[in-house]
Amino acid sequence: MARWQPGTQDRLVVAAVDLFTEQGYDATTVAQIAARAGVTKSTFFRHFSDKREILVAGQATLSRLLAEGIAQAPASAGALEAVAAGLERASSEMGPINRDLGPRLKAAVAASAELQERDALKNVGLANAMTGALVARGVPEPTAHLAAELGVLAFKRGYAQWSEADRDDTTGLAHHALTALEDLRKATTTLV
Repeated sequence: MARWQPGTQDRLVVAAVDLFTEQGYDATTVAQIAARAGVTKSTFFRHFSDKREILVAGQATLSRLLAEGIAQAPASAGALEAVAAGLERASSEMGPINRDLGPRLKAAVAASAELQERDALKNVGLANAMTGALVARGVPEPTAHLAAELGVLAFKRGYAQWSEADRDDTTGLAHHALTALEDLRKATTTLV
Protein backbone atom coordinates (compact mmCIF):
# COMPACT_ATOMS: atom_id res chain seq x y z
CA MET A 1 0.00 0.00 0.00
CA ALA A 2 1.28 3.42 -0.91
CA ARG A 3 1.81 5.90 1.89
CA TRP A 4 1.22 9.64 1.73
CA GLN A 5 -0.48 9.64 -1.64
CA PRO A 6 -2.13 12.90 -2.61
CA GLY A 7 -5.82 12.97 -1.86
CA THR A 8 -5.59 10.41 0.93
CA GLN A 9 -8.10 12.23 3.13
CA ASP A 10 -10.58 12.53 0.25
CA ARG A 11 -10.17 8.83 -0.54
CA LEU A 12 -10.80 7.95 3.11
CA VAL A 13 -13.96 10.08 3.16
CA VAL A 14 -15.28 8.52 -0.05
CA ALA A 15 -14.47 5.01 1.18
CA ALA A 16 -16.17 5.62 4.51
CA VAL A 17 -19.31 7.11 2.98
CA ASP A 18 -19.50 4.23 0.50
CA LEU A 19 -19.21 1.68 3.30
CA PHE A 20 -21.67 3.54 5.55
CA THR A 21 -24.13 3.46 2.64
CA GLU A 22 -23.54 -0.20 1.81
CA GLN A 23 -23.49 -1.74 5.28
CA GLY A 24 -24.35 0.97 7.79
CA TYR A 25 -22.23 3.10 10.07
CA ASP A 26 -22.19 0.68 13.03
CA ALA A 27 -21.10 -2.28 10.89
CA THR A 28 -18.23 -0.37 9.27
CA THR A 29 -14.77 -0.64 10.82
CA VAL A 30 -11.75 1.61 10.50
CA ALA A 31 -9.86 -1.34 8.97
CA GLN A 32 -12.51 -1.64 6.24
CA ILE A 33 -12.38 2.08 5.50
CA ALA A 34 -8.58 2.03 5.28
CA ALA A 35 -8.58 -1.05 3.03
CA ARG A 36 -11.20 0.46 0.70
CA ALA A 37 -9.13 3.66 0.46
CA GLY A 38 -5.96 1.69 -0.19
CA VAL A 39 -4.12 2.81 2.94
CA THR A 40 -3.13 1.35 6.29
CA LYS A 41 -5.02 1.80 9.55
CA SER A 42 -2.18 3.96 10.85
CA THR A 43 -2.62 6.23 7.82
CA PHE A 44 -6.33 6.48 8.65
CA PHE A 45 -5.43 7.58 12.18
CA ARG A 46 -3.06 10.25 10.85
CA HIS A 47 -6.10 11.88 9.26
CA PHE A 48 -8.94 11.06 11.68
CA SER A 49 -9.15 10.18 15.35
CA ASP A 50 -12.06 7.77 14.71
CA LYS A 51 -14.59 6.90 12.01
CA ARG A 52 -17.09 9.42 13.37
CA GLU A 53 -14.68 12.23 12.51
CA ILE A 54 -15.09 11.42 8.80
CA LEU A 55 -18.31 13.42 9.02
CA VAL A 56 -16.46 16.61 9.85
CA ALA A 57 -13.62 16.28 7.38
CA GLY A 58 -12.92 19.82 6.31
CA GLN A 59 -14.90 21.49 9.11
CA ALA A 60 -11.94 23.65 10.11
CA THR A 61 -11.48 24.75 6.51
CA LEU A 62 -15.19 25.44 6.09
CA SER A 63 -15.25 27.47 9.32
CA ARG A 64 -12.21 29.45 8.17
CA LEU A 65 -13.73 30.15 4.74
CA LEU A 66 -17.03 31.31 6.25
CA ALA A 67 -15.19 33.61 8.66
CA GLU A 68 -12.93 34.95 5.89
CA GLY A 69 -15.90 35.77 3.70
CA ILE A 70 -17.60 37.58 6.56
CA ALA A 71 -14.44 39.52 7.37
CA GLN A 72 -13.96 40.52 3.72
CA ALA A 73 -17.54 41.76 3.27
CA PRO A 74 -17.81 45.52 2.67
CA ALA A 75 -17.76 47.60 5.85
CA SER A 76 -21.28 48.82 5.04
CA ALA A 77 -22.69 45.27 4.91
CA GLY A 78 -25.24 44.32 7.53
CA ALA A 79 -25.04 41.07 9.45
CA LEU A 80 -26.93 38.95 6.92
CA GLU A 81 -25.09 40.54 3.99
CA ALA A 82 -21.82 39.60 5.68
CA VAL A 83 -23.11 36.05 6.24
CA ALA A 84 -24.01 35.93 2.53
CA ALA A 85 -20.40 36.88 1.72
CA GLY A 86 -19.23 34.05 3.98
CA LEU A 87 -21.54 31.59 2.25
CA GLU A 88 -20.25 32.69 -1.15
CA ARG A 89 -16.63 32.30 -0.04
CA ALA A 90 -17.19 28.82 1.41
CA SER A 91 -19.27 27.70 -1.57
CA SER A 92 -16.50 28.64 -3.97
CA GLU A 93 -14.36 25.84 -2.53
CA MET A 94 -16.95 23.09 -2.80
CA GLY A 95 -16.37 20.82 -5.78
CA PRO A 96 -17.84 17.75 -7.43
CA ILE A 97 -16.72 15.38 -4.66
CA ASN A 98 -18.70 17.45 -2.13
CA ARG A 99 -21.76 17.40 -4.36
CA ASP A 100 -21.58 13.67 -5.00
CA LEU A 101 -21.17 12.74 -1.35
CA GLY A 102 -24.06 14.88 -0.10
CA PRO A 103 -27.03 12.52 -0.50
CA ARG A 104 -25.10 9.47 0.72
CA LEU A 105 -23.71 11.30 3.73
CA LYS A 106 -27.18 12.62 4.56
CA ALA A 107 -28.53 9.04 4.52
CA ALA A 108 -25.68 7.81 6.73
CA VAL A 109 -26.32 10.58 9.26
CA ALA A 110 -30.07 9.88 9.27
CA ALA A 111 -29.40 6.21 10.06
CA SER A 112 -27.02 6.77 12.99
CA ALA A 113 -27.65 8.54 16.30
CA GLU A 114 -23.89 8.83 16.79
CA LEU A 115 -23.47 10.64 13.47
CA GLN A 116 -26.47 12.86 14.19
CA GLU A 117 -24.77 13.95 17.40
CA ARG A 118 -21.52 14.69 15.57
CA ASP A 119 -23.39 16.58 12.84
CA ALA A 120 -25.03 18.76 15.48
CA LEU A 121 -21.61 19.55 16.98
CA LYS A 122 -20.34 20.45 13.52
CA ASN A 123 -23.20 22.92 13.11
CA VAL A 124 -22.36 24.51 16.47
CA GLY A 125 -18.74 24.91 15.36
CA LEU A 126 -19.75 26.56 12.09
CA ALA A 127 -22.13 28.92 13.89
CA ASN A 128 -19.43 29.83 16.42
CA ALA A 129 -16.98 30.66 13.63
CA MET A 130 -19.51 32.93 11.93
CA THR A 131 -20.60 34.51 15.21
CA GLY A 132 -16.99 35.33 16.05
CA ALA A 133 -16.40 36.87 12.63
CA LEU A 134 -19.55 38.98 12.92
CA VAL A 135 -18.70 40.16 16.44
CA ALA A 136 -15.24 41.13 15.15
CA ARG A 137 -17.04 43.37 12.63
CA GLY A 138 -18.87 45.10 15.48
CA VAL A 139 -22.17 43.24 15.23
CA PRO A 140 -23.76 42.89 18.70
CA GLU A 141 -23.46 39.30 19.98
CA PRO A 142 -27.19 38.41 20.01
CA THR A 143 -27.58 39.66 16.43
CA ALA A 144 -24.35 37.97 15.38
CA HIS A 145 -25.47 34.67 16.89
CA LEU A 146 -28.87 34.80 15.20
CA ALA A 147 -27.35 35.72 11.82
CA ALA A 148 -24.80 32.90 12.17
CA GLU A 149 -27.50 30.34 12.99
CA LEU A 150 -29.45 31.48 9.92
CA GLY A 151 -26.23 31.14 7.93
CA VAL A 152 -25.71 27.55 9.08
CA LEU A 153 -29.30 26.67 8.25
CA ALA A 154 -29.00 28.36 4.83
CA PHE A 155 -25.77 26.50 4.09
CA LYS A 156 -27.32 23.16 5.04
CA ARG A 157 -30.46 23.79 3.01
CA GLY A 158 -28.50 25.10 0.05
CA TYR A 159 -26.07 22.18 0.18
CA ALA A 160 -28.93 19.67 0.28
CA GLN A 161 -30.64 21.29 -2.72
CA TRP A 162 -27.37 21.53 -4.65
CA SER A 163 -26.27 17.96 -3.96
CA GLU A 164 -29.68 16.50 -4.77
CA ALA A 165 -30.25 18.58 -7.92
CA ASP A 166 -30.15 17.05 -11.38
CA ARG A 167 -26.54 16.89 -12.60
CA ASP A 168 -27.56 18.89 -15.67
CA ASP A 169 -28.32 21.78 -13.31
CA THR A 170 -25.12 23.80 -13.32
CA THR A 171 -26.35 26.24 -10.69
CA GLY A 172 -23.63 26.40 -8.10
CA LEU A 173 -23.82 25.88 -4.37
CA ALA A 174 -23.57 29.62 -3.73
CA HIS A 175 -26.83 30.22 -5.59
CA HIS A 176 -28.66 27.60 -3.54
CA ALA A 177 -27.19 28.79 -0.22
CA LEU A 178 -27.93 32.46 -0.93
CA THR A 179 -31.47 31.64 -2.05
CA ALA A 180 -31.99 29.69 1.17
CA LEU A 181 -30.62 32.61 3.21
CA GLU A 182 -33.01 35.02 1.48
CA ASP A 183 -35.94 32.65 2.10
CA LEU A 184 -34.99 32.48 5.78
CA ARG A 185 -34.64 36.27 5.99
CA LYS A 186 -38.14 36.64 4.58
CA ALA A 187 -39.44 34.02 7.01
CA THR A 188 -38.09 36.00 9.97
CA THR A 189 -40.36 38.91 9.05
CA THR A 190 -43.37 36.71 9.81
CA LEU A 191 -42.20 35.91 13.33
CA VAL A 192 -43.51 39.12 14.87
